[in-house]
Amino acid sequence: MSSVPSTSTSQGVTGTPAAGASRDEQRTHLIVFVAMTVVLVLAPAVVYPVFMMKVMCFALFACAFNLLIGFGGLLSFGHAMFLGSASYASAHAAKVWGLTPELAILFGTACAGVLGWLAGLLAIRRQGIYFAMITLALAQMVFFFSLQAPFTGGEDGIQAVPRGKLFGVVDLSQPLAMYGVVLVIFLAGFAFIYRVIHSPFGQVLKAIRENEQRAISLGYDTDRFKLVAFVLSSTLAGLAGATKAIVFQLASLTDVHWTMSGEVVLMTLLGGMGTVFGPVVGAAVIITMQNYLAQLGAWVTIVQGIIFVICVLAFRRGIVGELGAWLKKSL
Repeated sequence: MSSVPSTSTSQGVTGTPAAGASRDEQRTHLIVFVAMTVVLVLAPAVVYPVFMMKVMCFALFACAFNLLIGFGGLLSFGHAMFLGSASYASAHAAKVWGLTPELAILFGTACAGVLGWLAGLLAIRRQGIYFAMITLALAQMVFFFSLQAPFTGGEDGIQAVPRGKLFGVVDLSQPLAMYGVVLVIFLAGFAFIYRVIHSPFGQVLKAIRENEQRAISLGYDTDRFKLVAFVLSSTLAGLAGATKAIVFQLASLTDVHWTMSGEVVLMTLLGGMGTVFGPVVGAAVIITMQNYLAQLGAWVTIVQGIIFVICVLAFRRGIVGELGAWLKKSL
């Protein structure tokens, strides 16, 4: 389907018209993407590489979630099941089966994609809070499976996962080598999401988000579009989880717990739901808070809650959304 529903409501929260991003927007996005890439390339010189790798993994996770909620209008309360299941699958494949890191990451990503397809078949025919509750219920099932399954290590998780050698050549035990791999994965995932958003498929998703009945009346099989979006989002979330397991050499229940699903919602809303770069900013802010406010212990969650309330009340469009609106008014 190469055409896009001719509805006036198909303009998204980012101001992107139905025909796709304007040349000015494309130029702006390209400049910001290049700047982000330069910052990430130079970051290990001033910031601990493992911290930046964690930021990139969660940024990809948040971008995958934003593809579903920001452009598809589907709120999932169980997206941690894809991050966590891919993490366990990748860790098990690398440690027990002895797969190389690239094959372990691909295996974990594929597992998340299959799980997303199965979960989508069950959840996608419901809307609103019913869809959210179904995804939450499925995520809880995955959590208890991860807790009880013999190969997951229970509460201990899968530890001491070997990083191995990429393609049998690049030794990923070297921090900068591992950083380079994570950087490439993040940028490739981000570019793929950007392409999906600005493709005819992405424009149909926006039309479904704004007015699903209108899209149906125009002849689109909305359930099929939403299922594809759900599978894409779950697969990319799995890519983030599989990569994270190799980076930290660990797969644990934290990755599949319901609080992780809440964190990705917070990252997306804080950065700017429905914006291109918002989830990246939101993930960076949340991970930075968790890292540098760790001495506060459980109070970190309270600080996050306060920031979230302030953001919802004062910055309804998130950091990037409000910044974009301010720049448009200024220009």
